[in-house]
Amino acid sequence: MAAEKTFKGGCLCGAVRYEATGPLRAISLCHCGQCRKWHGHAGAYTAVDKPRLKLVQERGLRWYRSSNFAQRGYCAECGSSLFWRHDKAGHVAIAAGTLDGPTGVKLEKHIYAAHKGDYYDIKDGLPQFAEH
Repeated sequence: MAAEKTFKGGCLCGAVRYEATGPLRAISLCHCGQCRKWHGHAGAYTAVDKPRLKLVQERGLRWYRSSNFAQRGYCAECGSSLFWRHDKAGHVAIAAGTLDGPTGVKLEKHIYAAHKGDYYDIKDGLPQFAEH
């Protein structure tokens, strides 16, 4: 049996570094208003089961309660947005751009496409879901 792959990543300044072991979910591009505000555009997220995410350096990690059911993790030193976690889910979403490459993970779908900004079109042919 092949060893599971460990993905590494972190923020821009290095005050948050993490390792995610095992398979990562295919990437969803979220066009909801919160993700667009948080990232400055749509948010690209993969995910891993919570026990498979290890924080190697968490000096800068802070959590912001963005709704009554979820929090967003970010670096308080450089401002990088890193994670999204639902209070009751067994996984943590990881901002795909924070992964060290190459990852081999591919974009699979667009979620909350009905909420996308009016300044761009989605034309890549991938499935689009009006909500989640």
